[in-house]
Amino acid sequence: MTQPVSLSPTRISIELVPRSRSALQTELLELRSQIHNVQTVNIPDLLRYKIRSWEGCALALEHVPQAIPHIRAIDIDPRSPLPMAEFLTQHGIGEVLVIEGDPPADMNHRTYAVTSLEIIRKFRRELPDVRVWAGLDQYRQSFARERDYAEAKLEAGAVGLFTQPFFDLRMLEIWAELLPTQEVFWGATSVTTERSLSYWQNRNKAVLPKNFELTLEANRTFARSLLTFARQAGGHAYFMPIRESAADYLNGVL
Repeated sequence: MTQPVSLSPTRISIELVPRSRSALQTELLELRSQIHNVQTVNIPDLLRYKIRSWEGCALALEHVPQAIPHIRAIDIDPRSPLPMAEFLTQHGIGEVLVIEGDPPADMNHRTYAVTSLEIIRKFRRELPDVRVWAGLDQYRQSFARERDYAEAKLEAGAVGLFTQPFFDLRMLEIWAELLPTQEVFWGATSVTTERSLSYWQNRNKAVLPKNFELTLEANRTFARSLLTFARQAGGHAYFMPIRESAADYLNGVL
């Protein structure tokens, strides 16, 4: 039986990287002891670490009510059953986030020529009780094309969207107008070093305002603004701590 999901007006999720079981356990204990109103954790699937996202979510469910693993679409063989289906069911994981997935650095890791649309439909067929979220990357292409792709994912069976992190409230407002009736997790992250800034600008083509400050307090200020926006819009929020712990990043935010 999959885990029942609370559909409260605004959910708050923290994205935690599963570097190791012990490191993830430490972060979860800290999260539970210091940030009491977080109900959800979402965990990316990073091939450089041994723990797959759904395994990290099984550990997270010992500490929080809901956990959402990221599923890389290009890792899924469209002609075979979902490889993590039994694990999700056994551990009561009732939600997943399907993303395209970056090509692996390890050429021995097999990938498939599939899109998120195909894997969203596959989840809906094989695990109809699991709520499937889809990704929205507001930086990779034009507004119109990304909006149309997001709408296609929703038509394929996704219940809502997880954005890439935002850094500018003006862009947040534009996307809220483009997706006025959709259930969205609006994202924010902590960027406090030049290296992190370069990553978001050069690798992810993120748009940051000219007056963006590489200070923890400035990042907290934006996180507070994003959370207020999400609540007013009837959406959700997720926060992605990078160098800081979730407790340090979100001190005074939650």
